[in-house]
Amino acid sequence: MRKSHSQSTYGEPSSHTMKYINVSLHVGRFHMTIHKWTYQSVFFPCFVLFSVGESIAMALYDYEAIHEGDLGFKKGDKLKILEESGEWWRAMLISTGKEGYIPSNYVAKDTLEAEEWFFKGVSRKDAERQLLAPGNKVGSFMIRDSETTKGSYSLSVRDSDAQSGDTVKHYKIRTLDNGGFYISPRITFSTLQELVSHYKKQGDGLCQSLTNPCLSPKPEKPWEKDAWEIPRSSLKLEKRLGAGQFGEVWMATYNKHTKVAVKTMKPGSMSVEAFMMEANLMKTLQHDKLVRLNAVVTKEEPIYIITEFMEKGSLLDFIKSDEGNRVQLPKLIDFSAQIAEGMAYIEQRNYIHRDLRAANILVNKALVCKIADFGLARIIEDNEYTAREGAKFPIKWTAPEAINYGSFTIKSDVWSFGILLTEIISYGRTPYPGMTNPEVIRSLEKGYRMQRLDSCPTELYEIMLECWKNKPEDRPTFDYLQSVLEDFYTATESQYQQQP
Repeated sequence: MRKSHSQSTYGEPSSHTMKYINVSLHVGRFHMTIHKWTYQSVFFPCFVLFSVGESIAMALYDYEAIHEGDLGFKKGDKLKILEESGEWWRAMLISTGKEGYIPSNYVAKDTLEAEEWFFKGVSRKDAERQLLAPGNKVGSFMIRDSETTKGSYSLSVRDSDAQSGDTVKHYKIRTLDNGGFYISPRITFSTLQELVSHYKKQGDGLCQSLTNPCLSPKPEKPWEKDAWEIPRSSLKLEKRLGAGQFGEVWMATYNKHTKVAVKTMKPGSMSVEAFMMEANLMKTLQHDKLVRLNAVVTKEEPIYIITEFMEKGSLLDFIKSDEGNRVQLPKLIDFSAQIAEGMAYIEQRNYIHRDLRAANILVNKALVCKIADFGLARIIEDNEYTAREGAKFPIKWTAPEAINYGSFTIKSDVWSFGILLTEIISYGRTPYPGMTNPEVIRSLEKGYRMQRLDSCPTELYEIMLECWKNKPEDRPTFDYLQSVLEDFYTATESQYQQQP
């Protein structure tokens, strides 16, 4: 903990004076204010206490208090951070002195993070996704942390030309020994703010002059603090979104203020004990490309699983819809890259999905794909699903070793990912069209693989074939698949533009 230092000032006033001392002490999570009258006369030292390095944050967005103990604030408000713990921090609103809990992703402590054009922790690929999203125009930009050089930054700018259409260009921001910054050594800046101001006035070698910061949608509020097992009565099921093999999915409202998705599990489909063990592990898996598990209802059946709400529904339904049918190949490849990114995280955490297919990928209004139902397949107690002869067993997505020997690994997930790619490129066609499950099993044993569709680029089909290698150890990692799909159109281009 950074220690506060006391500074004493010895004064010699001409007359006796009374001083009111107000001292604030912060020790860990405890806060204490001491009010004391002191008598000051000649040679009596008056101690003036001040705190060094207080943690002040600025609000990036408006926040309306919705939970008990929350603290509401407006964009631009300054807050003193009293305690940092997970997603909810205890803070004091400086303008009013009120205290309460605030969502940590709605504020920024660093002055740089408070800039609208600074996007902390955004990857090059996500920078492109965000800058190319509706609402941004040519010249829209962001500065982000460099992925390749720790402590450095990159400038990403939306550009457009007749040949390539809308694209994003990236520029390395280099640092000087004295702490300054430059893109071109011809001109240097003492701060990033000065750099932005200069390139707003003139392009000066960049692809475009900078215009407006990239639009930044307000982040999802963190789930209510400590609300894991919640009362069934706190949920209002409003609209049935679909029915699966093991239950239904509903749009619902939690405590009258938060829109969520609720998966209601059919009674008897799994044991509560097995589910809770898996759910406690699932809630530790938190990534932008995984559907977030918020809470559960398990005191009696049916079990409810409460997750974030995804406006566009399943990827399978979306790509079959009129809107999804208008999505062009580059965006289909991007969907694939997003799913590979989420699976690379699952791979890194030594977890397994076991049921990876387009029906278990959800899509939000910004067309971000997130993986759902990871881990649930392991705890289903339904012979129709768990036995390979069962009508519900997803044979057409399952790797041969998992069908034949029940050997589920991250490499069997890679096989399923290859099948999922065929669903995406065909706008939702069922794999192995015209073949029954037994026919698929027999064909795979003879080495058969689905043929390339005319609409499928050869390079993408080669990725599918890599996923369908017979030996699991010969299949690629999801980390590799993510990198190949993210760079599908840029593999031969330089990642960064040459300095102007």
